[in-house]
Amino acid sequence: MNQLWTLTASDLRQRVRDKSVVIFALVVPLALMLVFNLVFGGTEDLELEPVTVAAAVPADDELAAVLLAALGELESPEVTVQEVAADEVRGLAEAGTAELGLVVPEGFGEALTRGEGPVVDIVEGDGAGIESDVLVAVVQGVLDQLAAGTVAAGAADELGMPPAQVGAIAQQAATAGPAVTLAEGEASNEQLSGLGSLVAGQAGLFLLFTVGFGVLSLVNEREQGTLARLRSMPMRPGLVVAAKALVSFVLGVVATTVLLVVGSLLFDVSFGSALAVGVLVVCAVTAATSLMLVIARVARTAEQANVLQSIFAIALGTAGGAFFPLTASGVAGQLLDLNPVAAFIRGLGITSGGGGLTDIGVPVLYMLAFAVVVTAASLLVPDRGREL
Repeated sequence: MNQLWTLTASDLRQRVRDKSVVIFALVVPLALMLVFNLVFGGTEDLELEPVTVAAAVPADDELAAVLLAALGELESPEVTVQEVAADEVRGLAEAGTAELGLVVPEGFGEALTRGEGPVVDIVEGDGAGIESDVLVAVVQGVLDQLAAGTVAAGAADELGMPPAQVGAIAQQAATAGPAVTLAEGEASNEQLSGLGSLVAGQAGLFLLFTVGFGVLSLVNEREQGTLARLRSMPMRPGLVVAAKALVSFVLGVVATTVLLVVGSLLFDVSFGSALAVGVLVVCAVTAATSLMLVIARVARTAEQANVLQSIFAIALGTAGGAFFPLTASGVAGQLLDLNPVAAFIRGLGITSGGGGLTDIGVPVLYMLAFAVVVTAASLLVPDRGREL
């Protein structure tokens, strides 16, 4: 055991002195987080500006008043309704005084109660933006609800009901509230916010690069001939490989923890329970280190090892959602779930939503299963370096 710690400590000192470790493990991922936040971060903080609607509405028309009331009840964007004459609406919209113009024809309510379909004219102003699109969608939704009165009136008329009763049914159908009430909730898998996904994704991606510095140093030492001298020393077989794997594990845990902590502070996100997050980090690092063991046995040279490491890191990181979330169903979806980066991000989503150790069992199982299978594969893969 003393030999293991001695080898590990010696190799750790060499890795820490290597500036490339700090660059790839901390500097590059933090820089990418900042860049992605500058490019995409503003989409989460979208604020709708107040808008003015120039509306021409018939007087004493109850159903037309329902349309204006729906606009006035909006909290975002804040709507100011300016009632004007019908011939003034277009001019106000084109001049930019109003972002949206609305012309409700005379006899709007009566036409609805008779089962007809009156046309409401909408004029978008020169300064129209996303706020106007929101208002148009609201107006369309209200008109669709009011149009339900037309359908009800037609059905009542077909049944031979008296005209007065037909009108009452049409008005009731047009002004009735929604049959289904929506309540805000959380996704079942406690998805991360945009910034949370950014931090977790970059931490998971560069974890695959960080763990490579320990294990892939085996290839360098094999090329330089120092590995053969180490194996000739009186120590148990496999001790050198175990020391390299332990170095990778330590580097991965430290770097990933630092990235999550710094990312949380920079972008004001929380990943929840420190204990649960720590377990996820350990499991993710274990899975990533097992993959590097395979690469170290397959690659003949340090150049080949670096290329393979980059390929696996980018492929697993992209498929796991390091840059943007991917969804799939069937076999493809199951394969994505087995990706240790995807499992890591999913686990952080659970902890950020308040989950604890008992709630992260599935992503932990996926990462540990990945580590076991890949480690077993590393024992079966021929060591091409020894063939040199």
